Amino acid sequence: MKAWRALQATALLASALWATPLAAAKDRPTFHSKEFENIPMNINYFADSDVVLFQDIDDGNVYLSNDAGAKWERVDAVPEGKAVLLTMHEFDSKRAYILTEGSKHYRTTDRGKNWEKFDSGVDLSIFRPDMLAFHADDPDRIIFNGMRCHGFQCQEVTTYTTDGFKTKGKALRDDTDGCWWAKGSELFTTGEDDLDKDRVICIVRDKVSPLKQDQRLKISDNFFKGTEEAKNIQEFEPNLDTDKVIQGVVSIAIVKKWILVATTSLNTDEMALFVTDDTKKWSRAAFPAAHDSHDHRLAQNAYTVLESTNYSIQVDVRTSNQGNPMGVMYSSNSKGNHFTENAEHTNRNKHGHVDFEKIAGIQGVYLVNKVKNWEEVEKKAGADKEIYSEITFDDGRTFEKITADGKRIHLHSVTDLSNIGRVFSSAAPGIVMGVGNTGDELKSYWDKGNLYVSDDAGKTWTKALDGPHKYEFGDQGSILVAVKDSKEEDISEISYSLDHGQKWKTESLPDDLKIRPYILTTSQDSTSLKFLLIGKTKKSPEWRVLSIDFEGLHEDTCKEDDMEVWSARVDKDGKPTCLMGHTQSFHRRKKDAKCFLKQEFKHAVAETKDCDCTEQDYECDFNFERDEDGECVKKGKVLAPEGACKDKKPDDTFKGTSGYRKIPGNTCKDTDKMKDKYKDKEWKCKDAIGGNGGPTHELTGKVEQTKHVMEGKKWDGFEKHYLERGDSSTGTDETVIMRPLNKAGPILVSFNHGKDWETPKKLEDEEITAIIPHQYFKDAVFFLTSGKKVFVTMDRCKTFQAFDAPTKPDNDMFPLAFHPDHKDWLIWMGKKCDDGECYGVAHATEDPFAYWRTIGKQVRRCEFTGSSAYKFEGRKENQILCLKHEKEDKAKPLVLASSNDWFKNEEVYGKNVKDFATMAEFIVVAAEDAEKKTLQASASLDGKNYANAHFPHGFEVTHQHAYTVLDSSTHAVNLFVATSMEEGRQYGTIIKSNSNGTSYVVSVRNVNCDESYYVDFEKMLGLEGVAVVNVVANSDDKKGTKKLQTQITHNDGAQWAYLPAPVGDNLEPKLPCHDKQGSKDCALHIHGYTERRDHGKTHSSQGAVGIMFGWGNTGDSLGPLKEADTYMTTDAGKTWKRVMKGTWTWAIGDQGGILILAQTTASASRKQSNKLFYSFDRGNTWKEHEFSEKEVELWDVTTVRSGGSHSFLLWGKDEDDKAFTMKLNFKGFANKDCQFDKDHPENGDYELWSPEHPVQKDGCLFGHKSKYLRKKIAKDGDVQCWNTMKMSPLYGKEDCECQREDFECDYNFEMDPIGQCSLVNGLSPMTREQWCSEHPDAIEFFPPSGYRRIPLTTCKGGKTMDEQSEPVACPQKEEEYEKKHRRSGWSIFFAVVIPVVIAAGAGWYVWRNWNGKFGQIRLGENGTSTHVFDEGQPWVKYPIIAISGVVAVVVAIPVVAGAVWRVVKGGMERVGLLGGAGGGSRGRWSRLGGGGGGWGSRRFTTRDSFARGAGGYDIVDGDDEGELLGDEESDEEQV
Repeated sequence: MKAWRALQATALLASALWATPLAAAKDRPTFHSKEFENIPMNINYFADSDVVLFQDIDDGNVYLSNDAGAKWERVDAVPEGKAVLLTMHEFDSKRAYILTEGSKHYRTTDRGKNWEKFDSGVDLSIFRPDMLAFHADDPDRIIFNGMRCHGFQCQEVTTYTTDGFKTKGKALRDDTDGCWWAKGSELFTTGEDDLDKDRVICIVRDKVSPLKQDQRLKISDNFFKGTEEAKNIQEFEPNLDTDKVIQGVVSIAIVKKWILVATTSLNTDEMALFVTDDTKKWSRAAFPAAHDSHDHRLAQNAYTVLESTNYSIQVDVRTSNQGNPMGVMYSSNSKGNHFTENAEHTNRNKHGHVDFEKIAGIQGVYLVNKVKNWEEVEKKAGADKEIYSEITFDDGRTFEKITADGKRIHLHSVTDLSNIGRVFSSAAPGIVMGVGNTGDELKSYWDKGNLYVSDDAGKTWTKALDGPHKYEFGDQGSILVAVKDSKEEDISEISYSLDHGQKWKTESLPDDLKIRPYILTTSQDSTSLKFLLIGKTKKSPEWRVLSIDFEGLHEDTCKEDDMEVWSARVDKDGKPTCLMGHTQSFHRRKKDAKCFLKQEFKHAVAETKDCDCTEQDYECDFNFERDEDGECVKKGKVLAPEGACKDKKPDDTFKGTSGYRKIPGNTCKDTDKMKDKYKDKEWKCKDAIGGNGGPTHELTGKVEQTKHVMEGKKWDGFEKHYLERGDSSTGTDETVIMRPLNKAGPILVSFNHGKDWETPKKLEDEEITAIIPHQYFKDAVFFLTSGKKVFVTMDRCKTFQAFDAPTKPDNDMFPLAFHPDHKDWLIWMGKKCDDGECYGVAHATEDPFAYWRTIGKQVRRCEFTGSSAYKFEGRKENQILCLKHEKEDKAKPLVLASSNDWFKNEEVYGKNVKDFATMAEFIVVAAEDAEKKTLQASASLDGKNYANAHFPHGFEVTHQHAYTVLDSSTHAVNLFVATSMEEGRQYGTIIKSNSNGTSYVVSVRNVNCDESYYVDFEKMLGLEGVAVVNVVANSDDKKGTKKLQTQITHNDGAQWAYLPAPVGDNLEPKLPCHDKQGSKDCALHIHGYTERRDHGKTHSSQGAVGIMFGWGNTGDSLGPLKEADTYMTTDAGKTWKRVMKGTWTWAIGDQGGILILAQTTASASRKQSNKLFYSFDRGNTWKEHEFSEKEVELWDVTTVRSGGSHSFLLWGKDEDDKAFTMKLNFKGFANKDCQFDKDHPENGDYELWSPEHPVQKDGCLFGHKSKYLRKKIAKDGDVQCWNTMKMSPLYGKEDCECQREDFECDYNFEMDPIGQCSLVNGLSPMTREQWCSEHPDAIEFFPPSGYRRIPLTTCKGGKTMDEQSEPVACPQKEEEYEKKHRRSGWSIFFAVVIPVVIAAGAGWYVWRNWNGKFGQIRLGENGTSTHVFDEGQPWVKYPIIAISGVVAVVVAIPVVAGAVWRVVKGGMERVGLLGGAGGGSRGRWSRLGGGGGGWGSRRFTTRDSFARGAGGYDIVDGDDEGELLGDEESDEEQV
């Protein structure tokens, strides 16, 4: 495997030159030296032995020594150069494993005496470092986290063994992101022996979605095997959040007696941490209320689980930017689920390492480094930290200075490691060493560092040696060894001390050897007299491993009178004092004794004695902090006993915490005095966290509304951005940013959905030209100026910082590209001028406050295409693709450049590349075929290898045509091809790709589009494969007006049907016809995308599954918009009802629990109004609300895009001609949260609902039944409770047998008049050679039957309409074919479909990442231009995107980088930097035109990012250099 081969250098093998041992003498140590070509890495001792291993990573070998490093031999059982990873068994000191590239590895059970080959059952994973997971009780139980690859697509899979891999590993589970034994720690237990033995915990990836936000936690007690009662595997999903399952599981940590699970969600980098001590009952870890200087958020890559105790978890959370990080340290209660603050402003580095370490063996004592000038570091990027050191002796309750000889010292710690192993201490009782300096702060390690030593666990220190040293402990502290550190190969001696560091002796290295020391180490328990020193020399071979043996220094073995009882802490009189509720003492050698303990591998044991409790044994409880007087005062809500406030009123009381708690792990004996002082006190339920089941707020039964009037005439419209919140977020704010549409007024921010507005002080005097929310992490927003200065908030506008971009923005390029996993990774695209010539240049950074690196010149666009979601060997997380001129020469054609190392190296693909785009895991590239004058599309999975796409015959993309890529959310691309381009008669055909995006078939013909080639195509958000189109029924009539009819598909375009015409209602006039099935003469017809004034308004919402609105009429065709009524469906289009006469604008809240209808200027009527209607029962009944005494001009009604809010915002102009916003809050209609019982879903406030195919009677859709949660409807139409959980399919998918509806027409086949798939006249089916080339892992080919499986279907068994013919072998796969059919009857499903489905996920991914939008992208050609957005260009006047002989690429933008124009079309089109006036106001069309050019001087639709998603089209414009304008998912809108 190339990825692993890249890790293995081709250096020469080390020569075996042994140094002759020096003669042993009683006054000096013995040395042995061994030369090696490469640096020894991954050094491991077998515990309780002198056997040591290390890995030569460069040459792929492992070496072993049986005598503590005196002699070395290569482990020859492993073929030379094949060792990839050395792993030690965590719980068995005799076992180790050497892993190789494939599935064959090596193990030892006798400390390396013998090595045996074993088969893990799957290949070694290139995606994770923790391949092996061990059982704490049974060393034979091992889990192997590996991978299985099909071509470029790799799937993580897990195997296991219960016999230590004596036999081949058994399959555990597919689609995993790691599995672990629940009994993964000696302290952890489920409470049941059988569960401790077998229980396994896995992070499971969604079969369809590659997103980590859709990963789930699954537990099994029989290795995920099927049971007799059920065909499905035995597994269950625990309720992580008390009574709710949580998705988005990204990591698991087993810490002492707890298991920690971290989850994430879309739109935020904030994570949730869940804790259990038995895998049965879980709870979310709670951190204190927000502090003045930090908010306690757990962000991705921003928290570190520190070395914890048996009674408390310790976590450090980053609170400043990643480039100059600081943190806050917390300790948990004994349950591990409530944390209190221990230390502020801890020093961290960007890798998450924290300057924190416990003193080994001494309870409650640790050292920590803090930042003195923390305020400067937070405010000023790149400020130098002033670091100081402190020590605590009471587990963080109080901290003390560290002093040596009366002077304060500061010590280098974990963030500045100079050796391996623990930094300060070992198992030697009370002996501590460190490198540091005196003074006010920590100085340079090399220039100011000296070695200090303490023999009283850090209470007092003395200077030991000048200069920085590497150091180690031996014989339980009887001997200390140090070697001076150096940057050069000039060290020729070591130092050692036999009296706790008071006096030191030196000893020269053998043979006049001089080295640069790299590692000094010894056995894990520090009981040995033997040490290893690894250094680099100037000679070849460069590396030396020296064994140092002090065995001969003393002949005597220590006797009782050589020992002392040492107490971990004593008072001034030398008497033991209590620490953590007890005294602690050790039996250790006296510092001046002339002997060695010589008790190898025997650990020192502490003796303890409990003390009476005092105030020192208590700390502040959760959400309490000490004030200036040292008293614990409340800083947040109180933690109430479980059920204490259930069904209670806010002023009812309960007995709760005194504000103090005994320090976790403290063993002091309670006294009556302390019990009385810290006894529980009374609290009111309103002061309890969450009310614990009680009323959440006051019940009013009214709509609460708050109006905010904008002063001045500049408010002729609004630019507005909602900051969507993720499910894992702890906050409750609903943040909105707005300013006047013309940018002439202030920027206003509301944290409570428009109730109050304020201007951020940082932005008051700044001229902000653009507001760009982060594409993936909605907590972050960038505010651009006309220069290099950029303001950014990472915490939802609470605080702001500024950084300098490397260049000014370029009007021709959107300035920012974002990474889907790393919030701080940015690409900046701007303009640079040399000698009067200006060109586009791209820079990238991992920290915008620290540095930028140039990644390309003469670029048109760059994107991050790497992501944790994709499992491709050659596609790294930091992969970037750039469209730029060949050899950075503007005169040369455009090429596509790819890099996995920030463009230190790059690979170039193709010539005459017009553009590229990303769709989920696919990278789609368009290049011009100059000879055929067509656009050639190709696709890649790894950014290096590309395959051409095959379109149906007759659909060549000539430069005269325009194409549109429709939203593709079901493993396939929906491409619209214009087939009629006459004025007023535009329409075309939607063709659909297979699941690997390489071949297309006809889905539906004669689909309506407008002159801009926007298409009447609308997807139902939140559901799989349901979409609505308008078709031209009179396509044969070449002169008449288009007659439009609406059709719907429930199986992703395989079949289309008319909408049913609803039954009569009480509205006038009566409906002209009724048809439950819908027909060409009587059906419901809905006005589509092309007639929408605001193209951002979608018909459905991601959060309200199955609900869809539309303006339309019943009859034989679609009538005029001014005569339309408002209709809705609640069952995914199976049935419809008319809910309001006329055209009303809708908004959806509470995930469908609140529906709003209002007449706005976006509707056809454009009437002024002062009333709106709302419904709590999914539109069965509607209630009127008068929001104004007088009628006003209402521009829009909005809410958060997720549809989960209880509040809405009205935007408009009042009777005094002043712009206003008005918040409507519906929460007063109910004052309790809806309850759900996962085990008995029929109980409580929810029901299970499954979408159905209208003509498929078994309730199956896409081969399965999906069960969704929906709130029950109250009989009286009132609301009983509010949703508090995400409405996701909790019960997975129940697979069905395959039916006709699970198949679609194959390549070059289409539906005939009787509904069968027939070969198109004159065309040929796909050949064996073509199909097999597209499926390189397949060994056989079924000649086309006319049908192929719908990519999204999961059906099993039943009809196999795609396998009606006899299979034949793929070319060069004849042998495998014969072997397969000789040995078993595997079906083509496993040979072909499964790998294809695994490799897809494209469209679905787009849908999810768009948060419920659909997109369309136009293609075409046009004349050349020197400026992409010149106002006079034809594509501005006539939006047929075109260039001479050039066609731009088709794209449906996904998560990776596709939505670079999400903000261009929604946010940037209004900024001065773009040029342009911002276009039409109040939700109509907006135009980026006039006034100085810029990023836009062409027409775009407006965008709605609120209740219904930003939707719309992705527009691909082209000139002679091809510019992709991507998709839009901005969190903003114009009205």
